[in-house]
Amino acid sequence: MRLKTAFCITLSCSLCLGLVLYAAQIPDGVADEDIAEVVYSGEEILKYRVSWTGGIKIGDMYIEVRRTDDSGEQFKIHVRVKDSGVFHFFYPVNDTFDTIVAGKSYLPLRYDVEQKEGRSYRATRHTEYDQEKGVVRYRKNDQAEEVFQVDEYVHNEFSSFFFTRMLDFEQEMPVIVATFADKKRHEVVVRAEENTHLTNKVLGKVNVIPVRPIMDFKGLYDKSGDTVIYLTDDSCRIPVRIQSKILIGSLTAELVSYSNPVCTGMVSYLPEKKDYIETQEKLELGD
Repeated sequence: MRLKTAFCITLSCSLCLGLVLYAAQIPDGVADEDIAEVVYSGEEILKYRVSWTGGIKIGDMYIEVRRTDDSGEQFKIHVRVKDSGVFHFFYPVNDTFDTIVAGKSYLPLRYDVEQKEGRSYRATRHTEYDQEKGVVRYRKNDQAEEVFQVDEYVHNEFSSFFFTRMLDFEQEMPVIVATFADKKRHEVVVRAEENTHLTNKVLGKVNVIPVRPIMDFKGLYDKSGDTVIYLTDDSCRIPVRIQSKILIGSLTAELVSYSNPVCTGMVSYLPEKKDYIETQEKLELGD
């Protein structure tokens, strides 16, 4: 299994949610406005330690959300996935994913991907979404642009993840978050399970909402088995842990630092953006 698979499944498994046969009978998800103000404060930074079966660290994942203008109507979700330790020599990975979202449902307008994997694989992907006309335009590298008619609104992998955080969950009552993946619109279904608790290095012992998506399409990765996302049961809805089964073993993305000044009462493990930038620069050495 390529290391690309390992990173991309961890990054995306929580974002691309699967179609089920009874999707037409399930209502669309609705964002909780109070939670939305926290999730899209424009100052949130998250860092995850990505490990393979048995706790073997294979890399890091960074997520940062910032306003793109003074109006506060548009935001950029910036994600970076970077290899770590011996894996840098085995299969280096340095991928970035940038999504521009806008509107009350924080739908994507633009999505840019830059992949640097292995010793030679390089790829860029650009997607534009016309949410009013239901049109998605996609281009990979220098290939011809492809145009898809989706008729209704769609999220991408990352905007759907953030939208899922904002859902007003009722236990065992699924909702739909429509997502564009594999060149078509999927009626994505997500369900919250019974609340539980876990202990995290950053937040300590916290109550969490386990969210279990069922996936039937690839997106940017190959996958096999279930995924569980653990969100704090509060207005911050911090994704504390993401666990996923893959073709060989399993992957876990564990929160190791978090910063959002709007999340009062939470520990700020990463208080300044400057520290965050310096940490990234150190990881780039040897690329």
